[in-house]
Amino acid sequence: MTYVAMVFAILAALLHVYIWTMESLTWKRPQTWKRFGMESQAEADITSPMAYNQGFYNLFLAAGVIVGAVLIITDKETVGWSLVAFGCTTMILAAVVLVSTGWKYLQAAITQGILPFFALLFAALSTIS
Repeated sequence: MTYVAMVFAILAALLHVYIWTMESLTWKRPQTWKRFGMESQAEADITSPMAYNQGFYNLFLAAGVIVGAVLIITDKETVGWSLVAFGCTTMILAAVVLVSTGWKYLQAAITQGILPFFALLFAALSTIS
């Protein structure tokens, strides 16, 4: 179960790295800003600084989970699982906040929150077996 939890945690981190690329690197491209519900290039340009900043939040969460996974692999499990749990919990809470802004964000919130949810679920199950 521990390995399954790690796989889900790493997948969650990789998804958040991908979100970082969209928000911080490719935000002004129509194929990106349309995915985030922007209606025009002007709107994307105006929201670009916010997206850039938010993208780095996603990158930092991903980095924490990846560092935690590396620490787990190198037998520093307590610190590693603490980082993974914090990062994944924060990802889930961010998904809850996202859907709280409107039901039209439900699919995005599920996409953002499902992988870290399964990471924490399998991590918890591994402690009781």
